[in-house]
Amino acid sequence: MKNSYFYKKALSNIYKKPSEVSEVTSQIIYGEKFKVLSKNKNWLKIKTSFDNYIGYIRDKNYSSDHSPTHKIFSLKVNIFNKQKKKTKYYLPFASKFSIIQENKRFVEFEKNKWILKKDIKKIEHKEKDYLKILKLFLKTKYVWGGKTYKGIDCSAILQLFYYYNNRFYPRDTKDQLKYSKGSIKIKKFKKGDVLFWKGHVAVCINAKKLIHAYGPEKKVIIMSITKTIDKIERTAKLIVIKISSIKY
Repeated sequence: MKNSYFYKKALSNIYKKPSEVSEVTSQIIYGEKFKVLSKNKNWLKIKTSFDNYIGYIRDKNYSSDHSPTHKIFSLKVNIFNKQKKKTKYYLPFASKFSIIQENKRFVEFEKNKWILKKDIKKIEHKEKDYLKILKLFLKTKYVWGGKTYKGIDCSAILQLFYYYNNRFYPRDTKDQLKYSKGSIKIKKFKKGDVLFWKGHVAVCINAKKLIHAYGPEKKVIIMSITKTIDKIERTAKLIVIKISSIKY
């Protein structure tokens, strides 16, 4: 029996337990591949294929038939109806889909669901400039477990760079910390440095500033590197425990 499925709605929370009052640990987005580990009434216990993340989603909105040819390269894209009028629905960044038909401005990815061509790239497209991706999320609100325009956490914003580029990278900060090679010596910072604290991660955009989804500020924000280090040490009693770098 085939056990590879693809999520076919914009996004869903992944829960720690099969209950909507359980902790949200991550999310799954349109076109993301997963395996079903077990079924529990109206719930699926799944393992995502990209990062082997395990959790629970509702037993709906998925398909075994999906061969994505393109992906989203905007924070979110409007879905239009067959009359090419905007609906209230969106696809989030890095959603993967196939084209049914197209015209000069639009492509159809499901029956009577269209998106603008300007917001998409071919599935094999690589974006080496990580800042183009991270800056898409500036001012997006901080949400634990989130990884879309509706809300995002610190580890997701980094992982999405790799997910978009079809390269493995862990979901949670604790696993990113183990996976990433680096040093604990703080010298001069540079563009591409990844700073890890216990439970938090940020990425340097140059020698003086970093970008991160920062809980106390409740959003994705650019801040001074030194001021951020001082603030986290002062308020959370945490220090930088590893400095790695983005690989691209």
